[in-house]
Amino acid sequence: MASETVFVDTGTARLRVQLDGPASAPPLMFSNSLGAALEMWDAQAEAFAPQRRVIRYDVRGHGKSTCPLGTWSLADLAQDALRIMDHLGYPRVDWVGCSMGGMTGMHLLTHHRERLGKAVLGNTSAFMGLPDTDWNARIASARENGMDALAEAMKLRWFTARCNAENPAEVTRVTDMVRNAALEGYIGCACAIRDMDQRESIKTISNPVLVLIGVQDPATPPAHGELMARAIPGALTAYVDAAHISNCEAPQAYNAAIAPFLLS
Repeated sequence: MASETVFVDTGTARLRVQLDGPASAPPLMFSNSLGAALEMWDAQAEAFAPQRRVIRYDVRGHGKSTCPLGTWSLADLAQDALRIMDHLGYPRVDWVGCSMGGMTGMHLLTHHRERLGKAVLGNTSAFMGLPDTDWNARIASARENGMDALAEAMKLRWFTARCNAENPAEVTRVTDMVRNAALEGYIGCACAIRDMDQRESIKTISNPVLVLIGVQDPATPPAHGELMARAIPGALTAYVDAAHISNCEAPQAYNAAIAPFLLS
C-alpha cells in the first residue's frame, strides 16, 4: 500500500498526516483516541485504502506532531482537523473517530456540519463525568507518575483480559503509543475531554451517524454510546465484542461493522 506523509502547520502546531489510497478517491479521515498515534488505524487504512483516500493524523502533542504550550478545548482539536482538510483541499470528508476522535467528530458535526459527510463515532461519549470524579485525578497522576505508568494502566482499560493474554504484542504496540506521547500533550487533550459536555448539542446533528460500541469497553461503557445513539436523530448502532480500542483488538469485526455504513 503506497503511503505519503505530509506535515501541516496549523499556526499553533505542526501535525503529521498520513495519506493512503488513490488521491482521486473520496476522502475518509480517521481521528485518534487520547494518547494514541495514527498507527492505531493501520488495519483500517489497509482495508479502506483500495476504495477511499484514507487520511490519518497525529493529534497535537501525540505521535510525531508538535506540542503547543497550554491546555486546549475540543474546539481547538476540531480546528486542527479543519486545517488539515483545508491544506489537502477537501471541503468535506467522511469521519471515523475513536474515543477523543469521536468527541472531535461530534464537535464538527454540531459546529461545522457542512465539512463532514458520514461519521462513525466509536468507543466514545458525549460527556465523561464531573471533572473531580476522574479527569483531574488522572491529570494529577500523569504529572506525578509519568507516561510509562499511564501506559501500563491502559493495558487492561483499553483491551480485554482475553486480548492481553492472546495478543500481547498488539496491546504493547498500542499502549507504547501512550508511553511515547508528550506528557503535556496528553494533559492538554485530557483537559479538552474533562471540559466537554455535548449531551444537548448532539441532538442537532443532521449528518448520517453510526455509533460504534465496544461491548466490553470500561472507559466509555455501552450505556454511553446508547445514550448518544438515542440523542442523535437517525443514528445507527453497531457493537463489537472488544474493550475501548476496539478497532485494534478486533479489527476484522470493526471493519465489517463500519464498512456497510461508509461504503453504501
